[in-house]
Amino acid sequence: MDLPIDLPITPMLAKAVKGVPAADSVEGGLSYEPKWDGFRVLVLRDGDDVELASRGSKPLTRYFPEVVEAVRAHLPQRCALDGEIVVRSGDQGAQRLDWEALSQRIHPAASRVAKLSAETPAEVIFFDALALDDDSLLDQPFRDRRARLVAALDGRTSATPFHLTRVTDDPDLATDWFTRFEGAGLDGVVAKPLDGAYEPGKRTMLKIKHSRTADAVVFGYRIHKSGEGVGSLLLGMFSSDGRLIPVGGASAFTMARRRELIDELADLVVRDDDGGALTGETERSRFSGSKDVSFVRLSPERVVEVKFDQLEGSRFRHAAGFLRWRPDREPESCLIDQVERAPSYDLDAVLGAR
Repeated sequence: MDLPIDLPITPMLAKAVKGVPAADSVEGGLSYEPKWDGFRVLVLRDGDDVELASRGSKPLTRYFPEVVEAVRAHLPQRCALDGEIVVRSGDQGAQRLDWEALSQRIHPAASRVAKLSAETPAEVIFFDALALDDDSLLDQPFRDRRARLVAALDGRTSATPFHLTRVTDDPDLATDWFTRFEGAGLDGVVAKPLDGAYEPGKRTMLKIKHSRTADAVVFGYRIHKSGEGVGSLLLGMFSSDGRLIPVGGASAFTMARRRELIDELADLVVRDDDGGALTGETERSRFSGSKDVSFVRLSPERVVEVKFDQLEGSRFRHAAGFLRWRPDREPESCLIDQVERAPSYDLDAVLGAR
């Protein structure tokens, strides 16, 4: 592939901040845009040669044949564009991003890939441009890269599975987006320096993500990959009819804390008649592959307060963060129906007019 930038290349990243920053907090000002929750992708095209490069080392090209076909049909002959692959679900007028449907697109069987490309077709939300035609845009300010991106996507129709993310220079509007757009499955807001270059692999952008707290019951733990200490706590909440529903896990402990948790939880380990610890297995996902999904069963007696970003269906979208034990809470009081959820918001309203 012959493009005016060095390949392979990694996308520009963002560092987390607590609130929407003021427009004048960065010299030259900031541009704000919605933070999409999908697979980050660098769409690379040189004629018929198309690659969907991921943030990691695993290309996405083979999993999204409908996107590759659309790239050849609708994008400039030579380009490198930054965006997010998403899948939507729901009835017309009440659609949202569907992370579960998107994650199922990563499948080893070619027949399954072809089937899902028709049943749950993906779309791409574009928000930056690294190269167009013979021009590298890496050293250009974002305001100029944005103008080139707008021109590159001109002429799209409603049938084209490509979208141009909306932007604003108004932090108050960005704050409004942060609140409203979560109901369509979005992840927050991103702020970019208007005069900033595109810096691959560097945390040049700012991201503002949702954060909430909830109480959950610990029903098991996984051993850390090192073989020593607790790797993650498995969390559940009760349904209205008394069923314990797995909602996710909490990890990111220090090694010292991992060892301490083994001792803290020892009395809760469920054991067989011979005194051995009983184990179970969680459901495998598209991303677990051959990883060990076994866990040590615990009696569901301890309640923990965790922080999380979104509850999607009955699962935390990302791993939760451990905050503290809640000895004042009864396990049965941890009801999934009481967890705060964002009001629904239609995805098409986020995307706006083409």
